[in-house]
Amino acid sequence: MTTNAKITAGSRLQTMAPDRQAFFLLRTVFTVAPILFGLDKFTNILTDWTIYLAPVATSVVPVSAQTFMYIVGVVEIVAGIAVAVRPRFGSLLVAVWLLGIIVNLLVLGSFYDVALRDFGLLVGALALNRLSPAGSWRRHGK
Repeated sequence: MTTNAKITAGSRLQTMAPDRQAFFLLRTVFTVAPILFGLDKFTNILTDWTIYLAPVATSVVPVSAQTFMYIVGVVEIVAGIAVAVRPRFGSLLVAVWLLGIIVNLLVLGSFYDVALRDFGLLVGALALNRLSPAGSWRRHGK
């Protein structure tokens, strides 16, 4: 096989239209990140996630902060899988979830930097939603 005939995943990405590249990159990030963060809610390797939880959350849902984080982890894993399988729906699920995180952080009264970062991620999730109309990427190639 000649060098010119060799096709790599990177070259396929480079030959895609810019909107398809953006879709592919956003779908990948919004699939992998929620799943990894969700899994970490069970291990607390990256951080102690309970410090980001407003106390009012555990008064509304009467469970311990760690149990609440287990529930959060499951939701995040499901959201990541939803983005992988149905990006139009999954991206909205992630956007709503990020809005909930932002509200929680504002109620907590700290971690405003994280809330601002999550607002940027929310905008990215909405951009993914706009780039994924009715499964058109599946119909027009991989």
